[in-house]
Amino acid sequence: MSADGRRARAGRGRGGRLTVLAVCGGLLATGCATMPDSGEVQVVRGAGAGDSQVRVYAVAPRENAVPDEIVDGFLEAMTSDDPGFATARKYLTRQAAESWKPEQSITVLATAPDREPADRNADPENQGRAYPISGRKVATVDARHAYQPNRPVEYAQAIHVVQEAAANGKDKEWRIDSLPPGLVLGEADFLRNYRSVNKYYFASGEDWLVADPVYIRQRQDPVTRMDPVTQTVKALLEGPTHWLRPAVDSPFPTGTGLKHGVTSLTTDDQSTLKVPLDVKADRFGGEVCRRLAAQLLVTLGDLPSVQVDQVELQDVENNVVCRLGKGQAAEFEAVRETGREETPYFLDEAGRMKALATSGKEAVRPAEVPGPLGKGTVPLGAVAVARGETRAAGVSKDGAALYVSSITTEQEPLPPVLKSAAAPSAASEDRLSQPSWDGRGDLWVADRAPGHRRLFVVPDGTGKRIEVRTPWLTEDTRVESLRVSADGVRIALLITRDGRTTLQIGRIERQDGTDEQVVSVVDLQAAAPRMESVSAVSWAGPSRLVVVGREAGGVQQIRYLQTDGSTSATLVLPGLNGVNAVAAPHKETEPVVAASGNDGIVRLMPGANWQPVVKSGTVPVYPG
Repeated sequence: MSADGRRARAGRGRGGRLTVLAVCGGLLATGCATMPDSGEVQVVRGAGAGDSQVRVYAVAPRENAVPDEIVDGFLEAMTSDDPGFATARKYLTRQAAESWKPEQSITVLATAPDREPADRNADPENQGRAYPISGRKVATVDARHAYQPNRPVEYAQAIHVVQEAAANGKDKEWRIDSLPPGLVLGEADFLRNYRSVNKYYFASGEDWLVADPVYIRQRQDPVTRMDPVTQTVKALLEGPTHWLRPAVDSPFPTGTGLKHGVTSLTTDDQSTLKVPLDVKADRFGGEVCRRLAAQLLVTLGDLPSVQVDQVELQDVENNVVCRLGKGQAAEFEAVRETGREETPYFLDEAGRMKALATSGKEAVRPAEVPGPLGKGTVPLGAVAVARGETRAAGVSKDGAALYVSSITTEQEPLPPVLKSAAAPSAASEDRLSQPSWDGRGDLWVADRAPGHRRLFVVPDGTGKRIEVRTPWLTEDTRVESLRVSADGVRIALLITRDGRTTLQIGRIERQDGTDEQVVSVVDLQAAAPRMESVSAVSWAGPSRLVVVGREAGGVQQIRYLQTDGSTSATLVLPGLNGVNAVAAPHKETEPVVAASGNDGIVRLMPGANWQPVVKSGTVPVYPG
């Protein structure tokens, strides 16, 4: 039976759910405090991906409900906000209700799970009925709230129903005694109930923070009864996700958590959030407390529902251990606010580096860039700008050599810091990739030379190059391009293997060796598994990317993706033909810039459409 068919059956009062759309007009600010107490349950065709105002109320099984209704009602009840999933548990046997752990995991399907007719052959003694449920699995969310996408694959499980003695001890009622682990939700219901937030942890041995995206409930969590602010604090204290853990530090003592019974955290009239912890002051005082407060402030800055200007951490006896304000926490961010706009750059038709002024509604003439890279001493095919915007790196048009130069003062051309190992007759695509700077000031580049494919990092852009350890980089694998995050912990890679170019996120790990630092890129994770091919990528904030690619059988798209691979239909940017490069700023208030084979360099201001800026130009970049 299709999901829509299942919902239609539920709408006629057999199992199902009651859905209320919170369109309360002027009452929206205070919430919808009432719900209907009469009238029929309405047919629901599924919530849209952006319908966060939709509330679903589970409906308990009716007396003498048939097995089909029990299964359908339970599948619908899983999508509700019912505290403790109490109504959903009424569809289970007493033993199954006690053992079911909805917080264990979430299986995300492309659409609501399909329920097929009972498979009577699966239970030949006719003691119960097994109902196959199926769909296309697109992701899972683990107990640490980490989203893990995958290419859509067939999902097949079963729900088993048996007869159990009713509460009166005389009659029997059909109930579910065996079911898949955790929650099973269609993507629309998942996005209606959950939202992505960034937790922040310190890069190992450093003083700046790294974003770690997770999913929390949009409203009160049915299991913990915590509001979104408290859920977020709890998720931070539980520690980083398994993938990020090897590259970050958590300064607070092991086992630190919220004080028992805390389910709601609210700010006072000074926008101060008081956080009571279950740990003694002597275990997290001083700098440890200050750093934890910074993590909390930056993390809560991602929540639109709360304005936190100061955090006050309290010990188990409610004594104040430390306070920290927003301004003090800002010094720990990987990209610090400078008060000025980021400048995008590009290459003109002669391979000269130019600065692109994009302020205001009208485009202005590109500005000359001082130094050899702007003079065209060596025509360039790719460029990257250091985050301080005082230096840049350029790869020659033939891909043979990498140069670093000032872009604020005039200077004589310097020798290349790196040359490709490719033969003189090699094509440019078999030589050096476009470079990228991390927040440390180190320069990254891939050499795509056949037989010598390697990844390099040049400390400070001028030091002795380090060959990066890349166990995944084999001769049948090409790094088409790379972009390093501002925190220097993650790297976005476009990798071609078996004729398909995919977007992968790798974790950067550093260890001090005997002679030099050992740098590795490990544990690659697919960030856009539903795209058949990806042609361009740029960082667009602490954990967000702008990606150009195509889904199977589809047209080219430009869209935002989280580094964990999660996305939403609302994050697709306006269409633009023939995009071959894209660059995004760190702040959302500044324009995305792209290179189109049809229109040259174009920009996308917030809330506007694409606007041509320079008719002839390539390789737009923001610092990084």
